[in-house]
Formats: sequence, structure tokens, C-alpha cells
Amino acid sequence: MYDSGKIITGLIIFILLFTSPVWYNLSSNNSLVKPNPVLPTKENQKQCIESTAFMRSNHMELLNDWRYEVVRNGQRTYVSGAGKHYNMSLTNTCLNCHSDRTQFCDQCHNYVGISAYCWDCHNEPQKQESSL
Repeated sequence: MYDSGKIITGLIIFILLFTSPVWYNLSSNNSLVKPNPVLPTKENQKQCIESTAFMRSNHMELLNDWRYEVVRNGQRTYVSGAGKHYNMSLTNTCLNCHSDRTQFCDQCHNYVGISAYCWDCHNEPQKQESSL
């Protein structure tokens, strides 16, 4: 075992490099800041098309299903779990309530480190001007 010092040094360097993403995330403040999306405040917009838990975990699958159904099958009506009918449209359904991208969409998308490609095809919602 003439090279035991080199092997141990190599193992330590490998372990440090292999676990460096964990150390980086523990030391950064990004993992401590939870998203705080601004929800709609209008009285008639208190209920989303599905439950909050469903929308948090499945909204992208729902939007992908909508896109497929509208583009491929011409189906334009979505029936929610509660039996209510909605127009399958990001612009005319979702953005009626969630109209401020930076205050709602970007909060969670930035937190999890993904970029939404919705705006590649859809018009980005206009920022609401304050009346000051």
C-alpha cells in the first residue's frame, strides 16, 4: 500500500465534489425563501377550477391536456371535479383571475427553478398599473 495517501486524498476530493450541490443548497438563502403568490382578490374569483392541492401539483398536466384537447380534438369545454363547465383557455380562463405573472406565476416557478414556456405562444399578461 504505497499509494494509500493518494487513494484517501482522491476519495475525499470525490466525496466533496459529489456532495457539493447539497452543501451549496444548504448554504444559500434561496432554499429558505418560500414563494408567496398573490391570489385573486375579487369576490367572484375565490374558487379555482379545481382544488388548491390539485392545482399546485397538476396544473401543468392540466394545461397540457387542455392544449391537446383543443388543438387535436377541437374540445373546448372542461368539466371540473365539481361539475362546473369552463372554457379551456389559458388566456380567457386562467388569466382572468391570475392576471399578474410576476406576482403569481413567477413566484413558484422561480422557487423551483423552471421557466414557463406558456408565453412562447400566449400573450404575456400586462402588468397592472397602480393608480398613484
